[in-house]
Amino acid sequence: MPGDFIEVFHDALAPEHCAALIERFEHSGAVVPGQVGGGVYPQLKRSSDITISNHQEWRDAETALNLAMLAGLVAYLRRYPYTLIAPLMLQVPDPATGEPRRLGEADVAAMDDAALGALARQVFVPGSINLQRYRADSGGYPYWHCELFPRDATAQTLHRHLLWTIYLNDSFAEGETEFLHQQRKVAPRTGSLLIAPAAFTHTHRGNQPRGGDKYIATSWVLFQRAEKLYGG
Repeated sequence: MPGDFIEVFHDALAPEHCAALIERFEHSGAVVPGQVGGGVYPQLKRSSDITISNHQEWRDAETALNLAMLAGLVAYLRRYPYTLIAPLMLQVPDPATGEPRRLGEADVAAMDDAALGALARQVFVPGSINLQRYRADSGGYPYWHCELFPRDATAQTLHRHLLWTIYLNDSFAEGETEFLHQQRKVAPRTGSLLIAPAAFTHTHRGNQPRGGDKYIATSWVLFQRAEKLYGG
């Protein structure tokens, strides 16, 4: 639906890479029950997860997933430039005078992908990546939730700006990501990348897959911490 800030980018990750991640997940020996912000609550979320970030044996997978996310993020910023402009009041040199002025929508449109990606890496940081499996006819995340919550001593969760998910398979029925206020269901498709805002406006849930297990890679795009953005 145009203008609902929910974007899906097909073929973000090749099917063979998706299949390889599922295979590694199944043979990792590191799967644990999925958690929500307050801990393990199967009545809210029933899944099996691995957090792959900051583990050397998963470094290649983490890099590949973040690169796929970054390509989608650049496209997302082109469609919704105020994702970047509105919260930060960034400055750029005026081409005529050289004096600093506020970054505007036209500046974002004029950037090539490399420049826009570099700017995104300056102000955003990737979150930790979870691989998740939802068992057929039993798993799911039926609780309506958003991605911001204050129960975090580091306040890192309050820096989440966007959520993203890459669907690693689609060999099941249903299992959509459903957004409450937008009245929209996103059907999983192998290799597709979903990006949406992290706040309550995009309250969502993960519907139960039918007839086959569902696998995803999921994380967030966070703001850099203030001391990194502004110094001090």
